[in-house]
Amino acid sequence: MSTIKAKELVAILKDRLGETHYEWKLENKTNKLRIDQRSTGKGMDLSLGDVLTKYDERKDKAIDEVVYTIEQTFEALKAEKEQGFKDLSNVYPVIRSGSFPKKSKEGQPFLTSEHTAETVIYYALDLGTTYRLIDESMLSQLGVPAERVKESARFQVRKLPTHVKKDEVGGNIFYFLNENDGYDASRILNDAFLKEMQSQVEGDMTVSVPHQDVLIIGDIRNNTGYDVLAQMTMHFFSVGAVPITSLSFIYEDGKLEPIFILAKNRVKKEQGES
Repeated sequence: MSTIKAKELVAILKDRLGETHYEWKLENKTNKLRIDQRSTGKGMDLSLGDVLTKYDERKDKAIDEVVYTIEQTFEALKAEKEQGFKDLSNVYPVIRSGSFPKKSKEGQPFLTSEHTAETVIYYALDLGTTYRLIDESMLSQLGVPAERVKESARFQVRKLPTHVKKDEVGGNIFYFLNENDGYDASRILNDAFLKEMQSQVEGDMTVSVPHQDVLIIGDIRNNTGYDVLAQMTMHFFSVGAVPITSLSFIYEDGKLEPIFILAKNRVKKEQGES
């Protein structure tokens, strides 16, 4: 049971952010907080259950994080209102789990593309320190087809840096991409980068996107490597602010295939050979 109640948490947030610029509405039954910014007329919903759990573990740091999230969200909404959504140079793809919401809080369908059985591609309008997922209502501001937005986003992701850090565990090599720009996992869509990495890999090449802010490429040379990879991705998945999937993919012939499917095929092949 949490050490503070939802109403107490709202009081703390009001004290930190003030009531001059924001309207606050708490649903007592669901512990859902609605915050509306008076100047833009825009708002956001916040599930306080998650914040209360984090508060029990991290106290003031949890409050700092949620205040930062609220401030950045409204900064993004303000920037969008002032700058508009006029061109495609600041649109990027982002990877999300298959269970991620398909509609905005206002009920507008997000712009998406199929990716794998575990992941979906969404599209984001970059606003500097944060971004906003593009929904269908935003397309009318651009006056361009959805496919044009998607093509541009895939082009933009190829411009992002792809520096990796290398580590060796049990004879296996792992490469970590962590630029902390919000699009680390999006590099999985950069085909040229994946092919370049494949040219360096001696064993099986794996690609993992456990959360938004990391991409892991594995050069798996023995069975231990798969065990290490499974533990590693589960750890990253559990600590990520925006978790995606704890499953990894084999990269082969330009395609991504979930590792568990590959493992089943290998078992069948070995049984057939015995």
